[in-house]
Amino acid sequence: MINKNKQQRWQKKKASIRKKISGTTVCPRLTVYRSGKHIYAQIIDDTSGRTLVAASTLSKDVKEELKNASSPKDVAKLVGASTAKKALQKNIQQVVYDRNGYLYHGRVKAVADGAREAGLKF
Repeated sequence: MINKNKQQRWQKKKASIRKKISGTTVCPRLTVYRSGKHIYAQIIDDTSGRTLVAASTLSKDVKEELKNASSPKDVAKLVGASTAKKALQKNIQQVVYDRNGYLYHGRVKAVADGAREAGLKF
């Protein structure tokens, strides 16, 4: 069970980051959410409030590639690469990275690295 103080600190950190980061139609926001088992990535246009691209460990295309992944970081890298491939198909080449209150380390960093290697710029 998550301690209320810990959750409140995370929400405060998340809000602080979101004050500075906003996605536009030209440069949307790539946001990451991680749970204990799964990792999710979305590219969001904040001006219209729409999710343009989404990928997670539960996506069908990523699930097939997960058989080759050996560590959680490899899985996160695959999610980032899948998100970037879908974004490039929709002519989205540049994004703003939103780490969603998490430290830029481990799986969160691996998503960013996977997206960069697949061709996204941020």
